[in-house]
Amino acid sequence: MSAAAHVQLVPAYVLHQRPYRESSALLEVFAESHGRVGLVARGVRSPKSRQRGDLQPFRPLRLSWSGRGELGTLTGVEADGAAPLLQGTRLYSAFYLNELLVRLLARQDPHPQLYALYRASLEQLGAAVDIEPVLRIFEKRLLEELGYGLLLDCEAQHGEAVRPELYYDYHLESGPVPAAGADARGFVFHGASLLALAREELTTPAVLQDAKRLIRSALNLYLGNKPLKSRELFTANKKPGGAAGDGS
Repeated sequence: MSAAAHVQLVPAYVLHQRPYRESSALLEVFAESHGRVGLVARGVRSPKSRQRGDLQPFRPLRLSWSGRGELGTLTGVEADGAAPLLQGTRLYSAFYLNELLVRLLARQDPHPQLYALYRASLEQLGAAVDIEPVLRIFEKRLLEELGYGLLLDCEAQHGEAVRPELYYDYHLESGPVPAAGADARGFVFHGASLLALAREELTTPAVLQDAKRLIRSALNLYLGNKPLKSRELFTANKKPGGAAGDGS
């Protein structure tokens, strides 16, 4: 039997929380040094718990835990900065990032670069920046971290460079192949959009639309048939004429 782990005050975020027994909670957290971790927070739902108000999504924390296997026991919580101000579409978008991490990351698999990106993305969502590029770049880099990165700057068949003036039929499990034109059958994208996504220069509506269409389809390969709750929440609360940015 492996020895119990004792982790002390590592940077982390709470991704999801659900009730457990009478006064405890089960947490899914994203830790800089440990990746996605499942923790039991004992007594945290009690009105007398000092940790109750700290264990909120999007708040930078330092967490301690102990235990062996996939599920540890929370032993300490400290604040590690202020949470970004997230309201409306920005709040739904942040929940979307959390759900992607819970659904796609394996337990106990560290991703320090993805952790830094997640923290920066939350800060951007809390600031006066466009939401769509933040989501698309996060999704693109998440796929790369998982080993499912999109081939964007060269053809899948012969390795020739993608040309911005041409159109390409994108095969999700291999990459782009030349298409007859914008009206060709298949999953067709403008070469300029593929190259812009490769450079992460998402500055025009056409590029953003193509990036969303491509990345959404790529993510769906790995998310399976179970719908994302954050997308349903956004759709249910979106007002007519509201801004896009649900990540769907």
